[in-house]
Amino acid sequence: MIEQLEYPFDSGELLQRKKSIKRELLKEENFMDKRVAILCGGTVGEMKHMLELFLLGHGIRPTFFEGQYNRFYEEAVYETEELVKFAPDIVYIHTSVINLYGFLEPGASIEEVEEAVEGEFSKFRQVWDKLLWEVKCPVIQNNFEQLPYRLLGNKDVYSPSGKLYYIRKFNDKLYAYAMENKNFYINDLAYEASSYGLERWFDEGMYYMYKYPFAVDAIPGVAFNIANIVKSIYGKNKKAVVLDLDNTLWGGVIGDDGVENLELGVDTPSGMAFSSFQKYIKDLSKIGITLNVCSKNDENIAKTGFSHRESVLQLDDFISFKANWNDKDKNIKEIMEELRVGENAIVFLDDNPAEREFVKKAIPDIQAPNLSSPESYVRTLDKGGFFEVTVLSSDDIERKEYYITNKKREEYWTSFTDYKEYLKSMEMVCLIEKFHNENIQRITQLINKTNQFNLTTKRYTQEQVQNFSEKEENITFCSHLSDKFGKNGIVSVMMVRVCKEIAFIDLWVMSCRVLKRDLELAMFDFLVKECIKRKIKMIQGVYYKTKKNAFVENLYKDLGFQLMTKDDGNSTWEYKVFPNYEEKNQVMEMRKT
Repeated sequence: MIEQLEYPFDSGELLQRKKSIKRELLKEENFMDKRVAILCGGTVGEMKHMLELFLLGHGIRPTFFEGQYNRFYEEAVYETEELVKFAPDIVYIHTSVINLYGFLEPGASIEEVEEAVEGEFSKFRQVWDKLLWEVKCPVIQNNFEQLPYRLLGNKDVYSPSGKLYYIRKFNDKLYAYAMENKNFYINDLAYEASSYGLERWFDEGMYYMYKYPFAVDAIPGVAFNIANIVKSIYGKNKKAVVLDLDNTLWGGVIGDDGVENLELGVDTPSGMAFSSFQKYIKDLSKIGITLNVCSKNDENIAKTGFSHRESVLQLDDFISFKANWNDKDKNIKEIMEELRVGENAIVFLDDNPAEREFVKKAIPDIQAPNLSSPESYVRTLDKGGFFEVTVLSSDDIERKEYYITNKKREEYWTSFTDYKEYLKSMEMVCLIEKFHNENIQRITQLINKTNQFNLTTKRYTQEQVQNFSEKEENITFCSHLSDKFGKNGIVSVMMVRVCKEIAFIDLWVMSCRVLKRDLELAMFDFLVKECIKRKIKMIQGVYYKTKKNAFVENLYKDLGFQLMTKDDGNSTWEYKVFPNYEEKNQVMEMRKT
């Protein structure tokens, strides 16, 4: 992402230079193309332009359907054909508090307010239900911000006839709907309005003249928020934080000041700020973000910093710990290798601007936000939108444990000279499972965030995965992998289209944490057996080359496929299915649920 699109961004510059910034962004390659429908409750012009910039910055190239002004209800409920024809990947409903009309007169009872809220809510629910069931794609809906005035003063927020009371009740029903519908997401417009400032948020002049529901200068921030939701849906969140130590996690230089003189804790304002930052970082690890250290330091001395009585973070919170005098880009590349993630999955946090610039030049796709003062560290990282949560699975929560057990596996490997014998000794079990309601969310998440073992680079929404699996002729399955060190959860997914006697591998992905363990052989064995059972005579596959999936460039060749065509790195392959097929997997037990 180019610097102008990183928080804190200059809204005026983005609005003024949107065309030139777009041209610069389009120089990149390997975009993910997505169709975005915007249904309008207010004027959407600049919103569309800003959303396009931020999506391009995330590697998503949008094509837009722009609804007519204040016809979001009609276009969703009665004129759905045009939307269905457009076939959007995402629908965003651009509404605000100006689209609520059910406010009651002073003196209304609680029962009357509840009836009014339910009546107006049912209209919105018709929109969402229609989109989810007929357009079949993720829907993003704004919640509703507070009004700029309070007719009843402070009582407006708790009196049944208060407009702020009505808005709160409406939002509560909106949140309940979001919890019940997995493909429905809320853009927290109320938070954006509060963050921007209500007095500046409402620009009555722009509304009366152009029907902009809020200040034009606030539009980039809202668009940034929506783009974060979209990129999270399609697996473009950051996965790991790499942290400097001195003056980043604590105040002072551990090698010069010693543990006892570090600024950390309640004794000083800066110490409190560093403690708050450590608490935030620790919380990130609880939602699956891996924590790692990259510091120019003596390792033994650096580690003593975590013995400080006020240190929230401890050594066992980190997956990789690089404290030495090497260039930081070298250490970060080693961390990436250990975690098996790409450079665009990393957020590098360092108080030193020179180090940040050096790393960004050496690793262009890494993000290194500007850390100006410890008091602003949490805000800078949180507002950056790096870790937007649209799905929080058990795999996310347990990710740290997966990395810990992987380290044990690597240490165990050092006692072997033969890799095949090492794999056999791991007591691996591959559990094959069909797609169902309980695993579909994790399957979709794995599809959208996997880059290295991804043959076709396709991304699917949960609805699309569900629809694909419900077609009886298709073959869909996923696999769990466990061994003597623990379980890895769902780590590989295959989606195969079947037409008569040909099976076409539409998608095949595998988590980076189980690469080089022959799981692909077990998966292929299962596919061939299914084809034999169905009397399918040919399996076809394609490989689309990207910057990140070179790992599987020769997969089909290694499995025994015949090369049919090859063009600019992309290739098509065929495999003839014979009844006397010999299984390729020799190192793990196969089970099926």
